[in-house]
Amino acid sequence: MGREPPSADLGRSYPKPGEDDGNTGDGDASESGCPCSSDDTGADGSPSLYQDFYGDARAEMERRDYAKALATIGGLTAIGSLTAPLVGLSRVFEREYTGPIYSDGVALIDDAGERIAEDRLGEGEQLTVFPKPRPGLADAPTLLVRFPEDAYGGDTNSAFTVSGYAAYSKVCTHAGCMVADRDGQTLVCPCHSGRFDPLSGAAVTGGPPPRSLPQLPITLSSEGYLVATGDFEGPVGTGGE
Repeated sequence: MGREPPSADLGRSYPKPGEDDGNTGDGDASESGCPCSSDDTGADGSPSLYQDFYGDARAEMERRDYAKALATIGGLTAIGSLTAPLVGLSRVFEREYTGPIYSDGVALIDDAGERIAEDRLGEGEQLTVFPKPRPGLADAPTLLVRFPEDAYGGDTNSAFTVSGYAAYSKVCTHAGCMVADRDGQTLVCPCHSGRFDPLSGAAVTGGPPPRSLPQLPITLSSEGYLVATGDFEGPVGTGGE
């Protein structure tokens, strides 16, 4: 889309031929950017051009042009309001850091910086976790889920799971949004309704994502906390397509 909307002057009311519009070059817009006053009088108490414009039957043509201009502006505004979120979403995720996110022995922590003990989650629960040394990376958020060990199958790498836990990148592979919702056992991206099955390697089950969420290999440390044994098995977010 990317098209700039017409100038606000399209929405201004103009004087009839032969009249002085009194324009000093600053326009008649209010501080809020509206080209007309909220009442029917000018700043000096005299009838405004807005009032004259609609009160004069001889301005029929101008009135029609004005209506057309408003319709054009309204249409472009409506289109812009619908497409602006889409434009924004296309750049939600931009990978700037290209090094490893996790490595062998890196602890998983919650948003308070606490390490994740084996009994932290019950079956069917999930938690957003981060790598302890680099929790602020844009591509660091990780979905930790827990299900019965025998529930995993399909594309799940069982060697990457431990004690019913599996971990996947939280960054959607479509537009880089955070996969933050759940529908039953299915992980759902709120941006474009991408759906992933955590019991099958976070494989895509619906929506536009081109590939599954990469799985993170995890295990339990000697102290009973969850740690990574390497980095994500595939590219995070929109990369690698």
